[in-house]
Amino acid sequence: MARRQLEPEFSDSGEKTCGAEGVRIRPLGCVPLAPITTMVSNLAAATPLPTTEIQTLPLRVKRAKPRRPRILIVTPELNGSRFLGKNGHIAPCAKAGGLADISTLLVDELADRGIDVRVAMPHFRSLFTGPETSVSRQLYLCHDREFFYRTSVYDGSPDSNLRAALAFQRDVIHNILPMVKPDIVHCHDWMTALVPAAAKSMGIRSLFTVHNLHDEHVTLEGIEDRGIDAACFWNHLHFSRFPHSYGESRGTNPVNLMASGIHAADHVNTVSPSFLQELMDGRHPKGWGLVDVLRGKHRFGAASGIINAPDASYSPDIDTKIARSYTAASHREAKQANKLALQKSLGLEEDAEAPVLFWPSRLDPVQKGCGLLSDILYRLVSDYWGLGMQMVFVADGPSRCHFEHIADFHGLRHRIAVRGFNETLSRQAYAGSDFSLIPSAYEPCGLAQMVALKYGSLPVIHCTGGLRDTVSHLNAERHAGNGFVFETHDSGGLRWAIDEAIRFYIRPAAERERETRRIIEESARDFSPRATAEEYIKLYEKLSDRPIGRASEIPASASRTTF
Repeated sequence: MARRQLEPEFSDSGEKTCGAEGVRIRPLGCVPLAPITTMVSNLAAATPLPTTEIQTLPLRVKRAKPRRPRILIVTPELNGSRFLGKNGHIAPCAKAGGLADISTLLVDELADRGIDVRVAMPHFRSLFTGPETSVSRQLYLCHDREFFYRTSVYDGSPDSNLRAALAFQRDVIHNILPMVKPDIVHCHDWMTALVPAAAKSMGIRSLFTVHNLHDEHVTLEGIEDRGIDAACFWNHLHFSRFPHSYGESRGTNPVNLMASGIHAADHVNTVSPSFLQELMDGRHPKGWGLVDVLRGKHRFGAASGIINAPDASYSPDIDTKIARSYTAASHREAKQANKLALQKSLGLEEDAEAPVLFWPSRLDPVQKGCGLLSDILYRLVSDYWGLGMQMVFVADGPSRCHFEHIADFHGLRHRIAVRGFNETLSRQAYAGSDFSLIPSAYEPCGLAQMVALKYGSLPVIHCTGGLRDTVSHLNAERHAGNGFVFETHDSGGLRWAIDEAIRFYIRPAAERERETRRIIEESARDFSPRATAEEYIKLYEKLSDRPIGRASEIPASASRTTF
């Protein structure tokens, strides 16, 4: 029997009817909505879902990997760096003072903690050694002919230094800041003072560190002539008089660079608490232009002082550049051996019992007070001739020739040695001397007195700035103090302090050894690079409003919740 093929028939309502049985098939598009709505409502009424169960459903939480804060350090000086070098090489070195040491200390300490740190500095081509391929990508070298052929960081010409500073900041402001996009930019001294203002216009937080009193003034026109678009941030700068408008101030109202860095930065610090207070009190004529802006910052809790610390390699127990290393417990015999080695290398009389005074600082007659010593040097050596007093200079500077003349004129080359600065010889002098002379007229921080204390060469200092914060007058009976301090900055004050030092030197050997041992132990504990870095990290945390450290140390509360 042949099978009859069923052909569907369509009704007026769109339904299909197949065969005699009349099986109806309703196309999906023709299903009325009302029956479905009724069915869903009945189902919901029959099995309602408890609201408590909906509220307590577990959420899928994705912990976002916390991004480490990125810190850009802008500095004109650097004293090499373990972190910024590669292939066994040390990073470039361009040093004129303590600024290079603290910049290097911060870079290496932050890198050791896992912090994303970058550095921008001028490319002093003639000062650097080693191939450029040995430099880490975290170091940004700013190229300009103003830097290439210099024999020192600051070549002595104010105009040349100002041109170099503007060329450096032009590259930082227009190239490095937009490329790096740091969370915090840390600027050092007047050569970087425009960067905080530019960073503020970009929404970047900034820290500005004052290392010295040197400052420069330049008009907006002069800034723009060097390629910096100052119109973007001119309202964050500090002018010599109140600026009524950009056009009015552009060519006739000089910008105070150091004051601009202080004014625009979110926080400013000096390199010692006492130096900050002295600046706010107006005790230094060269700093009068900073008084009001610093007072304003301090009033709002945005100014502080942080004591620098010498590099960790300045420690007599690990120093390989001295004739004989030593600890606090073994310092007596070792310092005598180092004294004999120093005397032999300089052509002085070899006498382990002679008191040796050491001048460790730059021979700058304006700041360092070397004129006070030149006034009394011949009389000082003559008065203590019987003790065999000797004087050692390991320093450069404009006054060096005066001390050479004193030694030659009086025939004292066997008692007075004058040498240019040499790192190895300087360390040997710290280890071989009994006292270090640092009679500065002003001293923002000073590292020489801290190094001297660690080596047991007790400092003779003028009570100012960072010297006041790190040295107190020695009282052997009470086992207190660590040096010899004079208040009046003249040759009479210096002579009084040296006399106090010699009185200590002729005390019984056991008493002198006990006090020197105490001082070496306390200095090793107090003047720690890690402690200095901790203070700066606290400021970074304050500025970034989050913990600074290794990514694994950031608390889980910093993670992001997603659904």
